[in-house]
Amino acid sequence: MNPSHNAPIPGELDSSFRGVSLPDGDAEVRILAAINEIHLRHRNNHEGELPTYIPELANADPHDFAISVVTTNGHTYNVGSIDRRFTLQSIANPFVYGLVLDLLGRERVLQSVGVEPTGNPFSAIVLDRKTNRPMNPMVNAGAIAIASMIPGATPTDRLNRLLALFACLLDEKPIVNMQVFISEKSTGDRNRSIAYLMRNFKMLEANIDETLDLYFQQCSVSVTAPQLALMAATLANGGVQPRSGREVYSRRSLRDVLTIMLTCGLYESSGTWVHRVGIPAKSGVGGGFMAVVPGRMGIAVYSPKLDQHGTSVRGQRACEDLATLLNLHVFGNTEARQR
Repeated sequence: MNPSHNAPIPGELDSSFRGVSLPDGDAEVRILAAINEIHLRHRNNHEGELPTYIPELANADPHDFAISVVTTNGHTYNVGSIDRRFTLQSIANPFVYGLVLDLLGRERVLQSVGVEPTGNPFSAIVLDRKTNRPMNPMVNAGAIAIASMIPGATPTDRLNRLLALFACLLDEKPIVNMQVFISEKSTGDRNRSIAYLMRNFKMLEANIDETLDLYFQQCSVSVTAPQLALMAATLANGGVQPRSGREVYSRRSLRDVLTIMLTCGLYESSGTWVHRVGIPAKSGVGGGFMAVVPGRMGIAVYSPKLDQHGTSVRGQRACEDLATLLNLHVFGNTEARQR
């Protein structure tokens, strides 16, 4: 039998969830019950490996596991290692993409970075064969190109603009983990190769060392799971930070950000994710995992052991289970309408 025939329909409980009973009524009580059930279900899952290609990331505690949800009205629900800090890594990509879209406009960004999914790993040294652009802004090549487009007269100006973005998202001063930044910079030859390839095809005109420093700094922004869930909730809340009420992204740019997260956020496993779970998501090799349910909530999971695609094992499984229990799939509530 084809294994896909045994896969649960997103939004329906699979056999392993039979007997799980969530409270009726208040949706937010259901959220708290769900994340506690899921944390208990996965806390003894030790699959995956710590990343070693960024040496500092290999020092993470493999037992850390946190789940956080922030609703669009700013309510927060947490379980697990919620005080543990980790670096965003490529989870920063959609946020910086939205910043550049708002500053420069869609057409300018499309000249340098495409929007097509890729079957390649996130760090592949490859560009679109027809246009020589990075395939999309979620992979390393696209994220480096986007970082190079942040306006500013000096490297300090560009860094300050980047940090101001994260200050708006977090509603507090962001922290850059300098140990991780130095570790990435000292071992970032693959990203340098990507940057030089783009410069060869005139797709990257900014100073390479300055651009990569900025890119490594955005990857090294340090957050907790509740902070990441708040960032995700900003995307879920029409680009408005739920607690401060400040508009961080325009509606038009936000639409593009969420679309690319849905189609490209998990690299070569993005199609499987959309089919099974059906909500925009983004992973990072720092162990973070973020998902967005437009109009409802932001979800964050932290667990540092990764699968072969560089995605948190417990992160994606916990998020999939939450989507199943709460019926979050974007197409999970479609019904025929009376004409």
